[in-house]
Amino acid sequence: MTLTAMHAAPAARSTAGTLGGSDPFVFAGRPLRAGRALESTSRFSDDVWDLSPAMLKKHERRFILDFRPIPASHRETGKELCYAMLGGPVPPGEDRPAAATVRTAFTDYARFLTWAAGRNASVSGMTGADLEDYQRFLGRSLPNPGTRKRACSGVRKFWLWRSSLPSGGLRFDPLHLDGWSTPNARAGENATARIPEEVFGPLFVWAMRFIDGFSADILAADRRWRAPLPPGGPHPYGGLPVQLRAWLGERIAASRPLPAWRGKASTTAIALELGRDRISVGRYRRMIDEAAAIVGITPQTVSGRPALGRLDGQPWIEALLADHTERDSLASLARLLQDACYIALAFLSGARDSEIKHLQRGCLTIERDAAGTPYRWKMRSLVFKGENDPAGVPATWSIGEPAARAITVLEQLQPPETQDLFARLEHSPGTKPDAVSRVLTSSATNARLNGFAAWINDYCQRHHRADRIPPVGDRTWHLANSQFRRTLAWFIARRPGGVIAGALAYRHHCVQVFEGYAGTSESGFRAEVESEQALARGQHLMASVESHQHTQLAGPAADEAASRLEEFGSRAGFGGKVVLDDNRLRRLMARHDPAVYPGEYVTCVHDHTKALCEKARHGRGEGLPDHGGCKPLACHNVALTEGNVASWHREIDKITERLDARPPLPPLL
Repeated sequence: MTLTAMHAAPAARSTAGTLGGSDPFVFAGRPLRAGRALESTSRFSDDVWDLSPAMLKKHERRFILDFRPIPASHRETGKELCYAMLGGPVPPGEDRPAAATVRTAFTDYARFLTWAAGRNASVSGMTGADLEDYQRFLGRSLPNPGTRKRACSGVRKFWLWRSSLPSGGLRFDPLHLDGWSTPNARAGENATARIPEEVFGPLFVWAMRFIDGFSADILAADRRWRAPLPPGGPHPYGGLPVQLRAWLGERIAASRPLPAWRGKASTTAIALELGRDRISVGRYRRMIDEAAAIVGITPQTVSGRPALGRLDGQPWIEALLADHTERDSLASLARLLQDACYIALAFLSGARDSEIKHLQRGCLTIERDAAGTPYRWKMRSLVFKGENDPAGVPATWSIGEPAARAITVLEQLQPPETQDLFARLEHSPGTKPDAVSRVLTSSATNARLNGFAAWINDYCQRHHRADRIPPVGDRTWHLANSQFRRTLAWFIARRPGGVIAGALAYRHHCVQVFEGYAGTSESGFRAEVESEQALARGQHLMASVESHQHTQLAGPAADEAASRLEEFGSRAGFGGKVVLDDNRLRRLMARHDPAVYPGEYVTCVHDHTKALCEKARHGRGEGLPDHGGCKPLACHNVALTEGNVASWHREIDKITERLDARPPLPPLL
């Protein structure tokens, strides 16, 4: 059964259907949206319940619970369960679910009750044999195992909430039936896909191009679009045809096409040029069309300002068009700019979709040193997941300067009176100022993210550019808002100490939870990261052997490193040239790893008997040398490449420069 969200639903009320002789409001026990009164919300006797008053997140769609498809014999049981979850008594050990959660599970409740009505069996009278039959019914009708599992979980609610069901719930726990609950195939690991690097690279580059390179043109056009029309001054009687003829004559003399709207010369644009009324100018359509036949027409632009943004030294766009249906219209490009800001914030902050959608004007805080130089940027919003307050709890994120620039752009893109940074933009006529969810919904964001990627590829094709977003295999990658937080976790965890840092940043209770969140393979996150890092290390070491850099090392472990790398090169079949594919190199590293770990400041030649850092003493692993405990001036496992020595000199120069700088250093972070 599929139930759809509706923007307006009539209050269909049954003639019987009360609860114990009363007709309570279904949201009497929970907070409502600002401005919504309990007296205007749904009652128990209504056959259609509007959930929007209880959906407190700004980006949530408006949903209903439509009980009418459930047979009348079992409709009251369904109402009793949903009423208990939404506003009625909560059984011991259970938590009141969010309204959106009830709507999601309602499909499973309705399916079960409709099936039970077809068997003429009450919920309270069901036996184990009945539920085993229902399992077989689910096996035939729901091919997806995850969907079947959710359906079984929905049935169990009639047991867990039985004390809140006057008409009676299940008399036993369905978990006692064989096969009722199956374990997750990938327990402990987040199943959300991370964005492949070949997709994310160009996607993020183009997002930052919009923010840093194209936003000035889009914002200037937006300001022109919002500017009120200048007041019309007095005009001499009969002067319009003379003024219009002179203006058209100038265009003809200069061979300049007339501004057009959907294939015809635009009287609106001409009226703006002349400072006249559009209707008055429209009376001279024949004169305008005659001029258009001579010089032609060109799509109407929002303003005559040339594009200032550059891409490879050339203007990135010819003009921003006024017609919202055009590919290069202000409406289209403003939405793309908003999408670019979302991409930057979702990745650089790690915030969830709900947290980003609650960003408001003034959410950015910049901390500066005594000289006024920014050194820290913070973003404020609301957190919902894991919190007891359904309205959200204030939280702060430390973000980088690029994310801060995205917030600044969003504040300029929205009208001054709009507080929500991801409110729907008003450039298209379909925008409804009185919509229930003025903030973009999650599904709308997902559609627009894929639209942003499609625009990139279309732009690259039109301009013969190579920096398009490639397919993954033979398919276009489908973007979703949840993938950005997941992708950031992957990047964080690959840095030294990243798993611990990620657990703190993502508010996970332990490192293992973050590893499961960041992981992508059944072998476990840590194993996959170390396999990829070992491959990169092997490629680096082979390049060093091929260029004979391993013979130019310094430091106490230089000779040992040269010996190990010489043997490593010989095992790879070194004979002046080394050609290894990734699979061969992985096997070589697994069998004959030289245990040489290049780093920025030192190259660790691993020998646990000499190691001074905790990580090396307790075993080998990617990430050596341990940046948190390495003692490069004392450890005998240290070798130095020319690059390591150069890094030391750069660091010394940087410290010297900062010590000599005036005014003093900013506060310690």
